Amino acid sequence: MVAMPEYEFRDVYVPRGVSRAAATRLLTDHAEYGHWELARLRLYPDGSRRVRLRRRIIRQLRPTW
Repeated sequence: MVAMPEYEFRDVYVPRGVSRAAATRLLTDHAEYGHWELARLRLYPDGSRRVRLRRRIIRQLRPTW
């Protein structure tokens, strides 16, 4: 039986006045330095964005010796 990976999530709100380039830079920084990946992005009619990022939780096994 293979266990499903566990993830931790972070929600980021990007207001409507932020340009697409600035939002891309923000998400790229999260991905590059925090090892986050994009799980969901919702674009609202007013131009704001709600972004859900995720990263895998790596559990370290106890040594058996």
